[in-house]
Amino acid sequence: MICVTSVEYNVIFNGDRIGPITPKRGLRQGFPLSPFLYIICAEGLSATIKNHERKGTLHGNRVCMAAPSVSHLLFVDDSFIFCNANTSEAQQLKEILSNYEQASGQAMNFRKSAIAFSSNTRQEDIASIKNILGVSDLIRSGKYLGLPSMVGRSKKAIFSYLKDRIWKKCQAWNARSLSRAGKEILIKSVAQAIPSYCMGAFLIPNSLCEELERMMNSFYWDSKKNGRHSINWMKWEKLALHKRCGGLGFRNMEAFDLSILGKQS
Repeated sequence: MICVTSVEYNVIFNGDRIGPITPKRGLRQGFPLSPFLYIICAEGLSATIKNHERKGTLHGNRVCMAAPSVSHLLFVDDSFIFCNANTSEAQQLKEILSNYEQASGQAMNFRKSAIAFSSNTRQEDIASIKNILGVSDLIRSGKYLGLPSMVGRSKKAIFSYLKDRIWKKCQAWNARSLSRAGKEILIKSVAQAIPSYCMGAFLIPNSLCEELERMMNSFYWDSKKNGRHSINWMKWEKLALHKRCGGLGFRNMEAFDLSILGKQS
């Protein structure tokens, strides 16, 4: 707070100097010092959670038996904290967040927070943990940063919105008189770019990738002359080849998904 309250500002308004103005309410958005102070506070929270995990009072989540334990994930101003679904770890987590509030001055809004439980958690444990943390909302089939927040066994149903978006685009484009070259540009610049963001985080099912390719292939060859649909004269596998190899350079959706996930690893 000394860094904030020791500064004075003077504002020029219509040629007149107004001031000095002494800030007393902390940092404003866009202030250069704000990101550094925020990172320092987040590092303090992260270190506290790691210490409790080291002591055995908190246990993170593992994606498989041989994987490392993940106790928390921090993304901008959102925090994801993992622990076992029991009252002792819930009380420990509540104490950690309370100490963080007192130290940093950042109050937790539990009404806007959400919680998720594994399918084998007992209802009495769910009720007691929600009562301890003061969280009432459960994470359901919503979206976070444009991606599904919860992905179950049926990935094809979860990611079906990608198919719907591309289908709407193709239907809107079909209403126009487009040449094959125009359709090629629209497919490469728009239709193939729609699932790219999702593919950067998830492995899309192969069956859904095939449906997306089939949809774009039909759009490319369809001319609807005399109210009839045209024949798809070439498979998508051949259209996805490089132009030097006789193709049009379209994207193989399955291979692209694997390559963009491999880039992350």
